[in-house]
Amino acid sequence: MDDAPEGNGSPTDDVEFYRYSTQETYQKLETREEGLTEDEAKKRYKKYGPNELVEEKKTTALEIFVNQFKSILILILIAAAAVSGFILHEYTDMAVILIIVVLNSIIGFIQEYRAEQAVEALKQMVSPKCKVIRNDTIQEIPADRIVPGDILVIEEGDRIPADARLTNAVNLKIDESPLTGESTTVTKKPELIKEETSLAQRTNIVYMGTHATYGRGKAIITSTGMSTEFGNIAKMIQSIEEETSPLKKKTEKLGRQLGVIALIGCIMVFIVDYLNGISLVNSFLSAVSLAVSAIPEGLPTVLVITLSLGAQRMARQNAIVRKLNSVETLGTTTVICSDKTGTITKNEMTVRQVETENNSIDITGEGYTRDGKFIENGDKIKPRRNFELELILKTGLLCNNSSIVEDPEIGPYITGDPTEGAILIAAVKSGLIPEKVEKENPRVWELPFDSRRKMMSTINETENGLRVYAKGAPEVILEKSNQIYSNGAIKELTEKHREEIKDKVEELAERALRVLAFAYKETEKQDEYQQEETESDLIFIGLMGMMDPPREEVPAAIELCRKAGIRPVMITGDHEDTAVAIAREVGIITEGDSDSVTGMELSEMTDAELSDIVDKVSVYARVSPEHKVRIAQALRSKGNIVAMTGDGVNDAPAIKAADIGVAMGIKGTDVSKEAADMVLADDNFASIVRAVEQGRIIYDNIRKFMRFMISSNFDEMIVISSFVLAGLPMPFLPVMILWLNLVTDGGPAIALSMDKPTDDLMSIPPRDPKEGILHGMYLFIAAYVVLQSGSTAATFIWKYLIQGASLAASRTTAFMQACIFELVVVWNCRSENHNVLRTGFNNRYLLAATLIGGLLTISLSYVPFLQNVFHTVPLTLQDWAWIFGISLTGFLVLPELFFRNKEN
Repeated sequence: MDDAPEGNGSPTDDVEFYRYSTQETYQKLETREEGLTEDEAKKRYKKYGPNELVEEKKTTALEIFVNQFKSILILILIAAAAVSGFILHEYTDMAVILIIVVLNSIIGFIQEYRAEQAVEALKQMVSPKCKVIRNDTIQEIPADRIVPGDILVIEEGDRIPADARLTNAVNLKIDESPLTGESTTVTKKPELIKEETSLAQRTNIVYMGTHATYGRGKAIITSTGMSTEFGNIAKMIQSIEEETSPLKKKTEKLGRQLGVIALIGCIMVFIVDYLNGISLVNSFLSAVSLAVSAIPEGLPTVLVITLSLGAQRMARQNAIVRKLNSVETLGTTTVICSDKTGTITKNEMTVRQVETENNSIDITGEGYTRDGKFIENGDKIKPRRNFELELILKTGLLCNNSSIVEDPEIGPYITGDPTEGAILIAAVKSGLIPEKVEKENPRVWELPFDSRRKMMSTINETENGLRVYAKGAPEVILEKSNQIYSNGAIKELTEKHREEIKDKVEELAERALRVLAFAYKETEKQDEYQQEETESDLIFIGLMGMMDPPREEVPAAIELCRKAGIRPVMITGDHEDTAVAIAREVGIITEGDSDSVTGMELSEMTDAELSDIVDKVSVYARVSPEHKVRIAQALRSKGNIVAMTGDGVNDAPAIKAADIGVAMGIKGTDVSKEAADMVLADDNFASIVRAVEQGRIIYDNIRKFMRFMISSNFDEMIVISSFVLAGLPMPFLPVMILWLNLVTDGGPAIALSMDKPTDDLMSIPPRDPKEGILHGMYLFIAAYVVLQSGSTAATFIWKYLIQGASLAASRTTAFMQACIFELVVVWNCRSENHNVLRTGFNNRYLLAATLIGGLLTISLSYVPFLQNVFHTVPLTLQDWAWIFGISLTGFLVLPELFFRNKEN
């Protein structure tokens, strides 16, 4: 039995067992009612392998850390450090650059260390033990030892260990929400299904990872391990390759561009110097110095810090970021694909309407809270004073096996069937107390619900004798009723009554309400109650319409999405009518929209056909995990940036396939959380919209410090290259360049990353994800570079050539001027449309960064220790007047003049 297995977990991967009769299934799997023998089980275990989910090789912590060094900007910094230390012998510079590289990598490593554990989480959802029939005897065995052909015994509370075809079932209900994401339990029965149908509608199949909430049954194991539906999801998760985020692509491209520019500049400087008679070594040193000046050493660290700070802000708003680059990607989102149950809706079935002979009553309140009003014709009523309403609520309470649990941490929740829970809550809202009503009307008999009868009945003792309380499908209760309760009186149930009730049922169903009918009758005490007699000649009371209601905040969030140019799409495993009704209620489908597609229709479409319609469809219903992945891929192929939300195992592959995967933190499975880029701590759809807004804020702020830092580096490069080509002394030493790039640029750049957003941020369409990170700002950068490099060159020439000052004094003056100029012009980097006089000085972080940066820079000329490190000298008042006078021209780099956009 311990021999190494040689195959997968299914002898018939392509067989649709739901379309096979039980006898055909026995024959196909070469098994029987008495089960396999131990020898047969051993042979099958060796052939098909253990019933477990196989995990592909995981990324180790070391690999995650090493990956932090694969950025082109980091590699350029490492090269700059090597050149500084081993060629220029500037060991302080080398140490500073390497510290920056290591710190950057540590920050990135910490954020990404939570490696993907989706398959591990799937493993934990598999039952550790199960009951099977072998040798005509029920045995309890480890779940990983189960094999195709085993006869599974299912009892209430059991977790299903593998996929299986039912052979018999007694009132069997299965919670398939871990697999399908849908909250309503599924009634299972062994009857053959002839037509092709979706996974959620295969009522004669039970699936690994789901569990039995009611009843019992037996089933033939058809697939184990990676051949189960859970296994297919695991394979899909593993097969989806993660793409590089848009921000990383843009920064990598920028890094390559900077590298090319630096290389071209180095070659030009080297050639010109060498042709002018400068030695080969000195020409090379000049070229290398230029390369170091061209690299923005602080940029990677500022970028990572910005994303980390953004992630912290989002966490305070209940959006927990697992993958750092997704912070920015959120800002480009063009489509949000959302699961319905638990995301758009509350995943808490709620009674919305009660219909009786003389009343049509709306019930307010959401979820499992006890608060709610009863409204008739727009007026609030007292339900205990309405005979018909009180009777139907009391019937629903007594003909019920659910209960309410009060949890001080997570609030009230329901144990038992969600539909029965909704009925119980409706009764509680009216003031009925379950414990008291049940004590006063003790149950003496129960005829449990089954899928054949489509109803449930209880017999309770009342003050007037024994009474039958029944609930079930409206057509069944109507057929078994011959009278109707009306205002305290009992009347004959006429054909007119029946037609009116059927019309009401149809009306409620069109509004995507699940409808149940309620009835009662008086009965006599018996030793045993027969079903046919007990459930006949009933007195019809009325109807309840219930649904999983939308979250209160979702309509406003969807409206804000549309305002921001983001298209919301619903993808659900629920019925099409229900999905469309909810979508209309929350605003996903607006007036004139009617496009909805089912999973069956999707299966018949080619990828090209799906691509043709994907921009028009707002609702996808009865879909499988494979469909969700196809939808995400089709949307992305049309240039969309897709955010995919969900909470079930079925959502995990699509979450991973999307640009931004968003999982629910409270009701989400571990699988969906580990596959996601972001987890919503409050399961609130509105939090996604706030996260998108934060993403836009972060990207805007990244552009602010990018134009500031890139401009600053280019002006240094131009000054140095110009001086080298003109045969003048180097205006900056390498240590001065590092100060400019790290201290003078770094502090203000981080402060820009915390700048306040503009008021219209969520009133404009998403930016084009294909736009470069410097899109539209080249003229601004050019103006900055020309003015700054000209000012620095003029400062050095004025001091060195005109005044005849020492090289140290000239360098100090030019260095101070470059620093102060940057601290001035940074204030015009806050907006693409407004200069500092209009934006003001209301960024306290930037104000602190410029003041502290300025004081630290000035101290370099007067603190002896720092003078030795930076080779600076004290400056005169005349020098400072020149420095501040020429630096204030930085305010002339006006965004209104140098940005190309519609407003300007």
